[in-house]
Amino acid sequence: MRTKKSSQFTPIIIALSIIFGILIGTFYSKHFAGNRLGIINGSSNKLNALLHIIDDQYVDTVNINDLVEKAMPKILAELDPHSSYIPAQDLDEVNSELEGSFSGIGIQFTIQNDTIHVNAVISGGPSEKVGLIAGDRIVSVNDTSFVGKKLTNELAMHTLKGAKGSKVKIGIKRTGEKNLVYFNITRGEIPQNTIDAAYMITDDIGYIKVDKFGRTSHIELLNALAQLTHNNCKGLIIDLRGNTGGYMEAATRMVNEFLPNGKTIVYANGRKFPRNIEYANGSGSCQKIPLVVLIDEGSASASEIFTGAIQDNDRGTIIGRRSFGKGLVQQPIGFSDGSAIRLTVARYYTPSGRCIQRPYTSGYDKKYNMDIYNRYEHGEFFSRDSIKQDKKEKYYTSIGRVVYGGGGIMPDIFVPEDTTGMTSYLSKVMDQGLIIQFSFKYTDNNRTKLNKYDNEEDLLRYLKSQNLLTKFVHFADKKQIKRRNILIQRSKRLLEKAIYGNIIYNILGKEQYVEFFNHTDKTVKTGINILEEGKSFPQSPNKSTK
Repeated sequence: MRTKKSSQFTPIIIALSIIFGILIGTFYSKHFAGNRLGIINGSSNKLNALLHIIDDQYVDTVNINDLVEKAMPKILAELDPHSSYIPAQDLDEVNSELEGSFSGIGIQFTIQNDTIHVNAVISGGPSEKVGLIAGDRIVSVNDTSFVGKKLTNELAMHTLKGAKGSKVKIGIKRTGEKNLVYFNITRGEIPQNTIDAAYMITDDIGYIKVDKFGRTSHIELLNALAQLTHNNCKGLIIDLRGNTGGYMEAATRMVNEFLPNGKTIVYANGRKFPRNIEYANGSGSCQKIPLVVLIDEGSASASEIFTGAIQDNDRGTIIGRRSFGKGLVQQPIGFSDGSAIRLTVARYYTPSGRCIQRPYTSGYDKKYNMDIYNRYEHGEFFSRDSIKQDKKEKYYTSIGRVVYGGGGIMPDIFVPEDTTGMTSYLSKVMDQGLIIQFSFKYTDNNRTKLNKYDNEEDLLRYLKSQNLLTKFVHFADKKQIKRRNILIQRSKRLLEKAIYGNIIYNILGKEQYVEFFNHTDKTVKTGINILEEGKSFPQSPNKSTK
């Protein structure tokens, strides 16, 4: 009987022993973690354990939150060049660039001489409603001085932006007014356009400059196309130069406007990202219009999705220089404190099957970050022959033309960068921002005269009569840039062009600024010629000629 009873209690004794052992183990793990690192199992637990050990035993007091904030970008940088961490205080600003609007007071500004100068007041915005005008200087915010060397673009934007409906008091120094002028402004939604220009560049050809692919880009494109169609547009140039990308969905919707039903636009694939193929649905409004797309080394990501779909489907002609080469898809993931990461979850592929992501190594890759500079030094901006395509990454378009993956999209027609007139004098004044400073100062001092002109052509005619280059050289001389008459003469065309362009931007806005530079842009002219000659649709390499 005693044997049976003891056998009945054996499981209970064993269970109690296990529980007692767990309690002892927990006690030692908490109080002697620094000496017993061997008990930490699994890499995921190491990070939490390390932070706990630092917080518990490090010689000095450590702000663990700050430590985590600094560590997050470094951890993500070990994955690839484009996974990134966005602190909570920066997230709204980062997102607003693509969301199509933000809440603020509705001005465009620059900081000159430690003071905010209002370049332009957004039509219909809160500032226009209360009476702010271009040329005003913001010197106080909420009765506190807001000038000085500590004033930065980031601080200014953070202060002037705010929740919709919130109020801010602005103190203004205005030309002709002895005393400061105060305005109480109620912040509101400010539209953020992603298309910089849309106009008829010739009687028959339309031009659209897309700055980025944001939430409202497709709607903006439809409005631009409707406007151009109304003006009897018979051919179209889409300018994606300098467009660093944005939302993949925006790019696929926009390129859908130009592709026939069933054509592949793009597909993405990743370890935890199921293969997803986007097809044109046949609803596009411009499926047959002759098309040219302009790209350069600044065209990346969503720009390359758009360009790749046009090129691989032989829908139009690509003109310019090799694109950036970003074929990684980032997914935003938010944290409870308002911060977020953008984690690479897939690679995207053009319709022919090529991934245009250029090579990289995990961790900080100096070669990857210096790629654009190295391309310039290698001569790629000036000669197509200097570009080495990876012959292992060979693919074919729908009609059999050869295209390559593994490093950006090569245009069908290469246009080298124009360096005519580049001199050391021009480089110095541009690097120091003197052309922008001079142009703003001239604009500010002559707004009454300049505001009489409502178009680029008339304003330009007036500016050419003002001997601005001589005035600029005097200005630069006072900024310690020595006058070099021979170099100035060599760079005369580019110097005047930059000065005129900046003043046009200050008075008439971005679209007429773009239009002014397009008059002499070789890449744009090449696009116009291709469309006028009826050669925008690529020809099969096997097509015989007579």
